[in-house]
Amino acid sequence: MILIERSGRVEAPIDTVWAVIRQAELLPEWLAGVRQAEVVPGDGPGRRMRVHTVDGAAADAEVIEFQPPKLIAWRERAAGPGLWAESRTEVQVELTPEGDGTAVRLTVVRWPAGQVSAALLRLGKHRVGADLESSLGRLGELAASRHVADLC
Repeated sequence: MILIERSGRVEAPIDTVWAVIRQAELLPEWLAGVRQAEVVPGDGPGRRMRVHTVDGAAADAEVIEFQPPKLIAWRERAAGPGLWAESRTEVQVELTPEGDGTAVRLTVVRWPAGQVSAALLRLGKHRVGADLESSLGRLGELAASRHVADLC
């Protein structure tokens, strides 16, 4: 198992940040590495989606935790054959009110399919951490812009 976690602060209220992260269609706008997210209709635990990455891979995902407006988590399994097909990834986004803003913790946990994928995941751990840092910044910008729009 490989765990990568990053935390930061978003200058928007928790409800505004929640409105962004709960919409799978908005994943490409803030979650680094995501090109597209196709959603099967539904909301909350059990909601399914297909996530397409910028490198051409696809993963089927299912929401496994849903506690508005504080927590959403989903489990991804690679779609199709290949090295990653049996690996599993869980992504968790946790929000905590913090004054007039929101503390955000992004966590990615990966369980590799075998020794080769484990070695590749360890090599890519720093890139994933950098992607999470970028995601925090992008989420902050998106949520802050929506908050300003809500005030107007």
